[in-house]
Amino acid sequence: MRGHLPDENPGFVGRRTELERVSAALAEHRLVTVTGVGGVGKTRLALRAAHRAADRYPDGAWWTDLTPLDGDRLLVALVADSVDLADHTPGMATTALRRRLADDRLLLVLDSCEHLAEPCARLVAELLAAAPGLTVLATSRRPLGVEGERIVALDPLPPAGRDALELLRRAAGEDFPAAGAAGEICVRLEGIPLALELAAAQIRLQGAEAVRDQLGTRFDAPPAARFDLLAHTERVWPSRHQTLRAAIGWSHELSAPLERLLWARLSVFRGPFDLVSATAVCAGGPLDPAVLPAALDGLVRSSVVRPPDAGGRFRMLDTIRAYGATWLDRTGETGAVADRHAAHFRGLAVRAETEWHGARQLHWYRTVDAHHTDLRTALDRLLRTDPDAALDLVGSVAFAWSCRGRLREARDGLEQALLLSGARGRTRARALWALGVTLVLQGEFGPAQEVSERCAREARHTEYTEYTEHADRADPADRVAIAERTGRAPAGVDEDQLAAAGRTRSRPGDLTLDAAALAGLLALTTGRPMAAHVVVGHVLDAARGGAADSAARLRCHLVQVFALTGLGRLAEARERALALLARCEELDEHWTRTALEYQLALTGLLEGDPAAAAGHARAMLEGTRALGASLGVALGLDVLATALAAAGDGERAADVSGTGEAYWRSTGQPRRGLPGLRALHEKYTDTVRATLGEPAYEEIFLRALTGLPQDGLDRALRGPRED
Repeated sequence: MRGHLPDENPGFVGRRTELERVSAALAEHRLVTVTGVGGVGKTRLALRAAHRAADRYPDGAWWTDLTPLDGDRLLVALVADSVDLADHTPGMATTALRRRLADDRLLLVLDSCEHLAEPCARLVAELLAAAPGLTVLATSRRPLGVEGERIVALDPLPPAGRDALELLRRAAGEDFPAAGAAGEICVRLEGIPLALELAAAQIRLQGAEAVRDQLGTRFDAPPAARFDLLAHTERVWPSRHQTLRAAIGWSHELSAPLERLLWARLSVFRGPFDLVSATAVCAGGPLDPAVLPAALDGLVRSSVVRPPDAGGRFRMLDTIRAYGATWLDRTGETGAVADRHAAHFRGLAVRAETEWHGARQLHWYRTVDAHHTDLRTALDRLLRTDPDAALDLVGSVAFAWSCRGRLREARDGLEQALLLSGARGRTRARALWALGVTLVLQGEFGPAQEVSERCAREARHTEYTEYTEHADRADPADRVAIAERTGRAPAGVDEDQLAAAGRTRSRPGDLTLDAAALAGLLALTTGRPMAAHVVVGHVLDAARGGAADSAARLRCHLVQVFALTGLGRLAEARERALALLARCEELDEHWTRTALEYQLALTGLLEGDPAAAAGHARAMLEGTRALGASLGVALGLDVLATALAAAGDGERAADVSGTGEAYWRSTGQPRRGLPGLRALHEKYTDTVRATLGEPAYEEIFLRALTGLPQDGLDRALRGPRED
């Protein structure tokens, strides 16, 4: 089945009538919105309904959780990401998304729309108009108000019914008594699922009778003042359901003081968090790092925090997080904890960039991806409070975001930070380089050229400034070392000394190398391999050190290899590529390795060795799949399809080409790549079309295009002997 839906909650109970209502509505209406109070079970019902209806949609059912968003600026990007659209296109934000959905019959689930009701309504209306086969299932505490919307209002479980009792029993555990105190608890909590789960956690700790008695003394009277804390936020805490608010407040009161403090501070996390991040952000004052894990365990036991997943990450339901955020505000710590959160994730981003070159690259790439929501939250905070720090954060992660296909987010963050920050130096040069790469990948070659020139100027300015500042403070004995580090000759170091040390006055540093690599990349993608060869060759000739001594040097050498290929110097290109590949394998470096495998596949095609080309293409695809890079997979499938066609294997070529087209569509743009490959692809594809026959080729192509892309990639990665 195409699409992506989270696994269903095994604790789903009852809701047979409501499920039938949603299913019937989906069969007749293109927009169905499940509404109800927070904690009533809208998400669970929508997920169950989506799983049940998925087979009716040939192009799948896709889930979008909107709770991480704190505003609508990245709404389209999040929805695009949820339908596997790694949008590499420029232009209006919804253009690629409309194109992606236009010809598909799919179900799009938008969960938790209430805090973005108006922008969600606009987006849904636009998508429904552009995509006749699209059906949207939304959950929200209020209707979206779009024409044609079918509303399914979800009430709590019947308090005296079997379903509420069964939910409480499952949540509390097998030893839970099936009647008596349990029934009274269900009635007092009005059958609200989230309130029942919180009560079940206390039953595990105290017993059913104790919980019943506590609820009896607290819920029969008007809610205490502490439970009225959020009464003014009508859309989050509807006045007709004070019970849930009181149940959360009751759980809050039963928590130990340090647990309550941790609950409040954890509310700054918008996405899943691990213990390391929780400690870095939330420790302080009485909440010592040594006792924080115990406090976190207490919140897990009381169901305030969800247990950790396989990756050790915890999460908090949005309703409970909102309650904690209000208590954090009452303590006066909101700004301070938000600043610690931003500082922590800025530090994580900088460390990821620092350790990108080497064996930890894949680890940090996946870490950045796992913490994406909170990195975005930290960036938004810093854009408001410290634009220079924001520039540092986004400049550190933007390249990883671009590799992952998050080009819009990378570009948006970089452009905002560059506009707001007045910082000069390495931080700005790095951000300009990352923006230039992003623009090239989007095909925005004009703006990329302007950014490339700015990047080169900033790199030269920074390296000269660093040379001057260091040289002025250095002892004479240290000045030769400064010359080596900065590539500049400080006062008191003459040409003879530099020559004896094998140095020159104008040796470029890593910033200049990266600026040259960007200029070379732009030249390559616009069909100017000689210009690419000259610009990186000039800088590499002046630079000192090995090809893999830094990420910037490696990128320059990579551009040079591609330039040699484009110039037809294939033997030289292959020799250099193999040498670089060996160094990457020693370093356990992944990104450059996949690019080199692509180049070697292209070289194999140009040299008339399709078997070698196919082997390198599969190696590239293994790497890009590990990186989750849709654009890289699309490029790799193109070169593999070309190699198979060159070998005369028309059926496999058609299958791989159809899968490649599916991946290209997931990038939001038509097929593209190096000019030389496009010509070869057309040449060999025309040959196998003629040999296989146009109808047979098209049948295989379309079957792969409309099938699961992951299955097609698995087939492509199997060699002919593995079938």
